[in-house]
Amino acid sequence: MDFNMKKLVKDAGTVFNRVVQLTEEKLGTSIKTELDAQFEHLAERSDATKLWTEKLVWDTEAVLTPNPGNRVEDFLLEKIDKKKPTRLTNLEYLGVDMIQAGSEFGPGTAYGGALIKVGECEKKLGLAEREFTNSVINCYDKDGVSPEVILEQAERDLRVAQSEFDRQAEITKLLLEGVGSSHASHLRYLHQFVEAQAQHYALCHRIMQDLQAQIA
Repeated sequence: MDFNMKKLVKDAGTVFNRVVQLTEEKLGTSIKTELDAQFEHLAERSDATKLWTEKLVWDTEAVLTPNPGNRVEDFLLEKIDKKKPTRLTNLEYLGVDMIQAGSEFGPGTAYGGALIKVGECEKKLGLAEREFTNSVINCYDKDGVSPEVILEQAERDLRVAQSEFDRQAEITKLLLEGVGSSHASHLRYLHQFVEAQAQHYALCHRIMQDLQAQIA
């Protein structure tokens, strides 16, 4: 069975918004007085439900469609040698808002309690995603520095060797042999990437199994 997450989010948002609309219509037919505490309570819960529903739907859509603007910002900061900001992942933002919403709805309620549990899970998934991404970036950063060092050394060697044909030939031979070591380095980082990716998905699997057991 195909699982369409975008359709689920859209349908959930429609249902929640309709519930809020019906609640507002129901409350609108009541006679509001200064002493009507129950009315005030219902109105506050209606507003909170509408607020958090819209925010959670927005967060979920952000998980499904990550912001490309962040990638552009990181690229520009890298060009001007500025440190990239530490950002929470979209899953972490979703988890934080779920926990806050669950706390407001009431940890003792079924919905509030479930939101908090799922929120904690989403935060763990987001942290796992961030650690995985950082490990991959570090691998490629290391891989990107090595050729520059080799190139600078080669240029210095070639300048010295220009007047010594025999030495130049030997250096060229060493550089050509260095291509093989570069390939080996790339393969090693590829293995690290696959290992990091496997660990990431294994961790995600364990987190989801724990969540299933908690809400069963």
